[in-house]
Amino acid sequence: MATNDAWLALVEEETLEPNLPICDPHHHLWEFRHERVEPRYQMDEIQADLNTGHNIVSTVFIECRAMYRADGPEALKFVGEVEFVNGIAAMSASGLYGPTRVAAGIISSADLMMGAAAGETLDAQIAAGGGRFRGIRRSGTWDASDQVRNSRADATPELFLDKKFREGFAELAPRNLTFEGWCYHPQIPELTDLARAFPDTTIILNHLGGPVGMGPYAGKQDEYFGKWQSDIAELATCPNVVAKLGGINMDTNGYDWHLNPKPPTSEELCEATRKWYEHMLENFGVDRCMFESNFPVDKLSCSYNVLWNSFKRLAANYSADEKAKLFHDTATRVYRL
Repeated sequence: MATNDAWLALVEEETLEPNLPICDPHHHLWEFRHERVEPRYQMDEIQADLNTGHNIVSTVFIECRAMYRADGPEALKFVGEVEFVNGIAAMSASGLYGPTRVAAGIISSADLMMGAAAGETLDAQIAAGGGRFRGIRRSGTWDASDQVRNSRADATPELFLDKKFREGFAELAPRNLTFEGWCYHPQIPELTDLARAFPDTTIILNHLGGPVGMGPYAGKQDEYFGKWQSDIAELATCPNVVAKLGGINMDTNGYDWHLNPKPPTSEELCEATRKWYEHMLENFGVDRCMFESNFPVDKLSCSYNVLWNSFKRLAANYSADEKAKLFHDTATRVYRL
């Protein structure tokens, strides 16, 4: 049970376009995350969100350092996450939990700083994934300020530019695996450099390029918005990069919805964040964009139903074909579902 359930219940909405098929290409599954609003997020918890009105037909799990193996070689501890998620995916594929295929695609992680030796980790994950393993994420989020939370304890500056990291990265394309580009907005040019160096690897930009709104960036989103715009436009010139639209309702992004007496409505969410989404769509286009929930992380700020309603408001003036791509087709193509 989420610790903010009573607060989220203060805003309930009728589901917009309830029949529109959706692939949610970004969510997590975990246990014992007591620092999160949803300390446990497994089959029961995700089903509770999936069944709030929208037509979620499939999902993609994204790594969150869940259930790593306690024993064995360091390089293979990552495989535990794939084993854990593939078990939930198999439960979902039974149909006993409803029509949604949870974790139809699985993204885990690997230590690319191992260089070419990272290939062993990737091969073990492919074997463990039951045909569902699609690639990895290795976070490049880093900031010099200790007021900005880095997503990994071992976060280092300029990770995407590191020679050893790139030796490991080179192991992805031969296995037809993708890479999730999770960074903060100052690192977008580094991701662009990586994308140009590896044109045969599909890179999926996470969370609109990670606009930060805490620490030295608090209240300064308007000041750096122009730089973010130009960096995104440059990244979009790389044809091997696609973009996820979402994941900016975290405390890191500085909107502080969770501090308000009531959660935002979908209209409030849509209007407050519209400029980020519209610039992404203008540069990447519907063929390279997909809406994402980032649940249960974004549950800090809004409910699953309200979040997808906000995306539908953003896309209200798009054609049926364009909506199909944004909500489903781009994701299922990129993740080969």
